[in-house]
Amino acid sequence: MKKFIVFDVGGTKVKHGLIGEDGRFLEKSAYPTEREDLDRFVADMVEAIRRYRDAHAVEGIAISLPGYINIDTGYSEKAGAVTALHKKNLKEILEERVHLPVEIENDGNCAAIAEKVSGNAQDCDDFICMTIGTGIGGGIYLNGDIYRGRRFMAGEYGMMITYLDGGTMRNMHETSGTASLVFQYRQLKNLQEPVEGEKIFAEAKTDPDVKALLDRWIGHIARGVYNLVVTLNPEKMLIGGGVSAQPYLIEEINRQLEGYEFWEDFKIPVVPCKYRNDAGMLGAFYHFQKMRRKRQAER
Repeated sequence: MKKFIVFDVGGTKVKHGLIGEDGRFLEKSAYPTEREDLDRFVADMVEAIRRYRDAHAVEGIAISLPGYINIDTGYSEKAGAVTALHKKNLKEILEERVHLPVEIENDGNCAAIAEKVSGNAQDCDDFICMTIGTGIGGGIYLNGDIYRGRRFMAGEYGMMITYLDGGTMRNMHETSGTASLVFQYRQLKNLQEPVEGEKIFAEAKTDPDVKALLDRWIGHIARGVYNLVVTLNPEKMLIGGGVSAQPYLIEEINRQLEGYEFWEDFKIPVVPCKYRNDAGMLGAFYHFQKMRRKRQAER
């Protein structure tokens, strides 16, 4: 069986794994993301690749990366929080170092691709995927294919302005990412130590102040969902990222949407992604397969 190395680069950690040609994961792990030093970022990735290749015959490397990615060349105009990769070409860097084919796609697009190929959007030609992590990402499917935009920047709805606070505009990255939720919770509880999102959801069941904070945070997400749905009129809205495993998140988004005046006219299913934290890696693998077929056909 052919095997492939997959990466999902996030602002906090780099998830990676070994996947078979049937799309099943054989191994999975993660390491902290080096966001600012290019040499260290590449060294960390090359070391992970080396460990897999020491034990397995590997056919290629598929990467899910934040930011504006030219899928044909691998060039990143911007790479989200991973500033080391701004205006860099990770595909060229890695192929020169490890001598394996590399394909790279935007992380939100990867999540959408995974859901379209084998997840909760297999029956849809037009749908939106929103991923909730440190910030907000996502992908848009129109007429059965990813819509990337003129400069590979479509789907960056984390940049949507969803809140005006005393004259200051705030986008969805600032209001709706899990980093925002954790920051607000730590302020409420006067905490210095890190906090996991699961703790906040659990505590909201018994603490009215935490529940109010959580519902306000979910309200920012619901506004973003509403704006996207009334703009694109898709068949389905999928919510991804690790936090989508919390049933209350999806329930509360839908509850709040019911309060919007015109939601009844535009209403569609708002459901969790099937793959959650694995969507980026799996979607990168599916993208790799498609790009390999494309490049072979062009020869």
